[in-house]
Order: sequence, then C-alpha cells, then structure tokens
Amino acid sequence: MRTVLVIDDNPAVGTALDLLFGLREIRVLTAQSPEDGLQALEREQIGLVIQDMNFSADTTSGEEGVALFRAIRARHPDLPIILLTAWTHLDIAVDLAKAGAADYLAKPWDDQKLLASVENLLELSASTREVARLHDQRKRAHRELESRYDLRGLVFASEALTRVVELAGHVARADVPVLITGPNGAGKEKIAEIVQANSSVKSGPFVTLNCGALPSELIEAELFGADAGAYTGASKAREGKFEAADGGTLFLDEIGNLPLAGQMKLLRVLETGRFERLGSNRERQVKVRVISATNADLPAMIRDGRFREDLYYRLNTIEIHLPPLGERSDDVLPLARKFLRELAADGRKRLSEDAEHALVAHAWPGNVRELRNTLQRAVLLARGDDIGAADLGLPAANASVAASGGDEPDRASIEAALERAGGVLAQAASELGLSRQALYRRLDRLGIKRD
Repeated sequence: MRTVLVIDDNPAVGTALDLLFGLREIRVLTAQSPEDGLQALEREQIGLVIQDMNFSADTTSGEEGVALFRAIRARHPDLPIILLTAWTHLDIAVDLAKAGAADYLAKPWDDQKLLASVENLLELSASTREVARLHDQRKRAHRELESRYDLRGLVFASEALTRVVELAGHVARADVPVLITGPNGAGKEKIAEIVQANSSVKSGPFVTLNCGALPSELIEAELFGADAGAYTGASKAREGKFEAADGGTLFLDEIGNLPLAGQMKLLRVLETGRFERLGSNRERQVKVRVISATNADLPAMIRDGRFREDLYYRLNTIEIHLPPLGERSDDVLPLARKFLRELAADGRKRLSEDAEHALVAHAWPGNVRELRNTLQRAVLLARGDDIGAADLGLPAANASVAASGGDEPDRASIEAALERAGGVLAQAASELGLSRQALYRRLDRLGIKRD
C-alpha cells in the first residue's frame, strides 16, 4: 500500500492528513520529531515524506527543518520530500529545491493542490523504486558476468547487451563457428574478442580480415596465402590469414563481401581444415576457430544467388545478434563517459545535463563509432570544461535550440505560469518546460516571490 510519512510536532496535522489521504487509500504514518521520523524511515517502506520546518516552540527560522531534510536526503537520496510550514521563507525554499525538495507548501494548505502533488510524487516514487530495482538487478548481472568471463573492457548497461555478452561467453568454449550480425559500428569486433578471450584457444593468435576492405581478386590471397608468381605483383610467397591464425581465431568481418569462389574455398577449410595457397598444389592443414560478422541480410543474398547456402549454415552454427546503439539507450551515457575519459587529456571535461539528454535522445544511425566521433568533436569545440548540447553538433539538439530560439522564459511568462498553476510549482515548471529545481533558480534570480 502507498505510504506517506508525516513528520510534524503538531498531532492535528497528522490527523488531518490521515483523513484526507485515507480517501485515496494512502496510508499515513506520523512522527512528532525529526528523530522519530528518521527511525520510521528505517523501519518502513515510505513512498513520500511530508515534513514540517520547525519543531521547537517559538521557532520560525526553519533551521530544524533544513537539518531534517538533509538527514533524510543523505540516507534516502531518491525519496520525494514535501516541505510544509506556516512560516514561508523563499530563500530556504530555493536552497532546498536545489538540493532536491519536491515541493514547498504553506499552512494552511489547499487540499486539492496537496492531493495532486502527493499523487504525482507517489507515482514518481514508485517508478523511481522500480528503476532502481532494475538498475541493481543489471549491476548484479554485470558483476556476475565480469566474474565469469573476460569482457575485454566492454562498457555496457543495457539488458540487451547483457544478453549478448552472456551468450558470447557461454558459447566461447564450444569449438564451433560463430556468426555475429548487426549494423556497422555497433561493436561486432568487440564481441568477437570476447568469444576469443574466453575460448579454449584464447592463448592463440586473434587474426582479423575485413572482407569488404579488399578487391575481390585479392581476398583469396589474403585468406589462403599465395606462392611467388601466383598473380601479378606476387614476387615472393606469403602466408594467408588462415596460416597466421593457426591455433587461434580468425575473425572475418563483412563476410557477405566474400566472392563466390572464395566462399567455396572457405567452406572446404571449415569442413576439412585443409587448403592450398594460390598458385600451389600443396595442401596445408590448420586448426582455426572462425568467427564471422556481417551487416548484410545473408538469407536474402542466398535467394539472390550471391551467397552459398551451405556456407551460411556452416558459419551460422551459433548466431549472436548485436542490436544497434539506438535500441540500447542505456549504453549511451556509460560509453560517452568512457570516450570522454579517453579523449580529454586533462580529465576535466564533463557532460552537462542538456548534453546528456541530447545524447540519449539521438537515434545514433552510426552506432558506437558515431558516438565516439561526436565526443571527439565536442572535446575539441567546447570552450570550457562543460560540454553542452550545442557542442555535440547533433541534429536533434540543433533543432531543439532553433525551435526555442534559445530564449529563457522571462519574468512575465513565469509569473503567468505560476498564476495558472495556482502557485503549484511542479505544474508551473512542467508548463514552462523546466525542472522544479530550474524554476526555483529562476525565481531566485528574478526575485519573484510566491504567495
């Protein structure tokens, strides 16, 4: 059941709120001193605190309430707190709003305004607890994966990538080919490294070949090697990637670009472990674990006759699909902070709140590669230590700035919003597109008093 803790030295306040909230099936616990309130918070699961600002007779300074607020915030940083007092001090309200107070109401209160605020904050509290629960669950899963597998420094927080990493670690010891699918720049090579690092051949070489980066006539020579004179310009014999990867892992990126002749030879190596260099009749034997990756639709290529179906099933004993970064937004900020640490030599650059919002809101069509390039550009362009949304150069951020014209709400707009909201700061802040803390800062700066 939803529970509110009322900390007020006047028992009548607790009784009145118990009657008011009981109509909404909200349980009320009461405490008449800061000490009793803090003890109740340790015993019970509380969704919201309503606290007085003065507890001693003839005291109106609000210092006791400030001390209680800070004590609660230190122990329960995400718990919403409504400040309730007969003595209104705007400077205290502003300071505590900056520190995270949810609202500041004067006695006698308006029942409907208080109910609306309490309902909203209880819903927010429940959502915050659920988010915290999921966050803790993911952190435990992350720690468990780190204890079981070598993750090669991979940074991630999303549930989607957690599943990918768990599958990669699980299949690593099986001596079978693995196909990693997903868009360019999403991190397929890092997943291949995790498979290698946890395999039975982890001490062997890890050799990579991008099949899309070479002319089709040279791919076979890269894969299998060539004897001297095998093709124009081949003045001496050279070993191919299979020989170089013997006893380890060969990672074939962009496997969909492999020409049909190379596909046939690759299939034979996968089946027998044997191959010949170009221009040679001598068979060579290797023991290589093949991991391949592609952003192409291989089944569609099979239907078009551009990819061998038998090779596809050989490569696809285990398929690991890596979702694009746009579908795992929980990974964006951890990755951005990692890149910022790597790119900012002095370690002083930090992301502002609006920059973080812009990063999370962006779709990232270029995936992790685009994110790193964006942070690299921002580090160079930012004039101070704070990186703002404009420094990122993201289309969504630019469009947002253009739409608003970069204007701050003026005094008249704020006062009008407060009047329409009946003095409820949370409602006025929402109308203005600000957080409550941001609205309090503007009230303070503009010298706007509230009734």
